[in-house]
Amino acid sequence: MTRAVVVGAGVGGLAAAARLSHGGYDVTVLEQSADLGGKLGIARRDGFVFDTGPSLVTMPHVLRAVFDDTGGPADLPLERLPVACRYRFPDSTVLNMPGHAERIPDALDAALGAGAGEQWSAFSARAERIWDATHAAFLESSIGPGELITLGRRVGDVRTIAPWSSLRGLGARYLTDPRLRMMLDRYATYTGSDPRRAPAALATVPHVEQRWGSWHVPGGLHRIAEALADRARLCGTDIRTSVTVTGIATEGGRVRGVHTTAGTVDADVVIANADAEQVYRDLLPPSRRTALTRRRIGATTPSLSGFVVLLALRGRDPDTPHHRILFPEHYDDEFDAVFGTRSRAAHPAADPTVYVSAPNDPALRPNEDSEAWFVLVNAARHGRGSRALVDWDAPGLAETYADRILSIMAARGVDVRDRVLWRQILSPADLERRTMTPGGSIYGTSSNGALAAFLRPANRSPVDGLFLVGGSSHPGGGLPLVTLSAEIVDRMVRSR
Repeated sequence: MTRAVVVGAGVGGLAAAARLSHGGYDVTVLEQSADLGGKLGIARRDGFVFDTGPSLVTMPHVLRAVFDDTGGPADLPLERLPVACRYRFPDSTVLNMPGHAERIPDALDAALGAGAGEQWSAFSARAERIWDATHAAFLESSIGPGELITLGRRVGDVRTIAPWSSLRGLGARYLTDPRLRMMLDRYATYTGSDPRRAPAALATVPHVEQRWGSWHVPGGLHRIAEALADRARLCGTDIRTSVTVTGIATEGGRVRGVHTTAGTVDADVVIANADAEQVYRDLLPPSRRTALTRRRIGATTPSLSGFVVLLALRGRDPDTPHHRILFPEHYDDEFDAVFGTRSRAAHPAADPTVYVSAPNDPALRPNEDSEAWFVLVNAARHGRGSRALVDWDAPGLAETYADRILSIMAARGVDVRDRVLWRQILSPADLERRTMTPGGSIYGTSSNGALAAFLRPANRSPVDGLFLVGGSSHPGGGLPLVTLSAEIVDRMVRSR
């Protein structure tokens, strides 16, 4: 029986383990933390429960496919949200974005004025064409120079995808309302990117969200990791926690297993559900075989990180939306702060966009007179000695910045400061320590650059028997994409 080791128990790693175990492989998952789920984390205190990573399920059919392909449906209910998100724009306009695509044009006209719905519909039609041209060949398949050459021969597809255009540039062709442009810019951050540099192909992000809806898992999204782990174990996977992989053993250009804090584990196949930079920099011994990949990763722009404040609130507001976004006056200032500019180093954004997730879910609060809020702002990565980094461990910085975020929320009409029972801060430095992700980058490399979205680290490494799965490798970050990456890797391993 072929032995496979999965390094990391994130969603991608667990999904790959379940698929391979179901296919007859002898699979062991090694997770450095005591908890499963990777970035799909959870925090519990005093009856309050918070998802500390993804807070939204899109493309639910992709998630269901993992279970359908490994023995049948799981006990994992999904609830579609009638309101996908409440947007509050700088002019104080409020938009409740419907969770069903057919209702969006009328809602836009009602909130933003006549014609807004028509503008967004025209853009959405272009986004759908981009999706049709890319999803099968790229998101659902492995990618390399051959696939790019094939695309280059399909002139119509190239024109549709417009690789020479940024997401913001494409939006400007269809959207004259500045609020619609601001809403579109937000979707670049779903991949940790800057809309001024991210490719037009990211127009598919709002398309899939609106086409298949926004979904919640009752009890919290961390239940996805639990369900995947249960399915993997049912299929025969051995999951070991609190075991840190310190290196990937190789011999003659192929993997032989992994070195861990608990000893060496032999394997014929290693699947790294870890940050690609960490894999090539820290886990693999240097070699000419991997030198080009190391250089390519080093030349990319890392994705942004996030600064999180978990709020345990007394009282309930019946009008609290599940998802809420509070936009700033000057959005570009935020991207300049997060990524830095030639004239100024990266720094905490003075007036950031604020995202709030506040599920109306009894399982996430201690009683009916309380709420658990997850508050997130985009942030520069953690570190020292570089103009692109911020030392989030600097004394007082995290607490002061959390205070500022609460004040910004209040200025934008969401003042909960007198309701806070307690708060917990998760800075980019905390994310780095929790997930062993360099700088706390949420998505590994960003999609900044014309072809960056298509040139993420490949699932098949230059080392025979070593594969990468998860948000830092192809096809990218987010629950549906990391789940697709597991399906891609499963096919690759089986076809060796």
